[in-house]
Amino acid sequence: MSTSKVTYLGNLRTENEHLKSGNTYFTDAPTDNNGKGEAFSPTDTVATGLANCMLTVMGIKANSMDVVLDGSTAEVTKTMASNPRRISKIEIVLSLPIGIDAKIQKILENTANSCPVHHSLHPDIEKEITFNWG
Repeated sequence: MSTSKVTYLGNLRTENEHLKSGNTYFTDAPTDNNGKGEAFSPTDTVATGLANCMLTVMGIKANSMDVVLDGSTAEVTKTMASNPRRISKIEIVLSLPIGIDAKIQKILENTANSCPVHHSLHPDIEKEITFNWG
């Protein structure tokens, strides 16, 4: 079964449907590439997907250790390069709860850095990850 369906709506916009749930989101071309920039760009979704994946696998691991990460956030900054146009750098700053043992922090950081999206991105994409605990 397919994962998603992407429909080109015109004006450099797509609608993306997750087929199992029916949830949708839109993408727009960014303003620096002829678009309106009124939604995530396709490359924004890639960079944000890394943060989504990191927090998700950290959450899975935290649950198995009875650690609560609810309310944790990730701020994502994507840098583009030219010739060819591509993502050259993804910076993620994770803000995580205070009071978690240093050993558990290290386990969770290692878990985040081994998430499937991290391993799926081209090795030339620089990844700068910062973990702020508390």
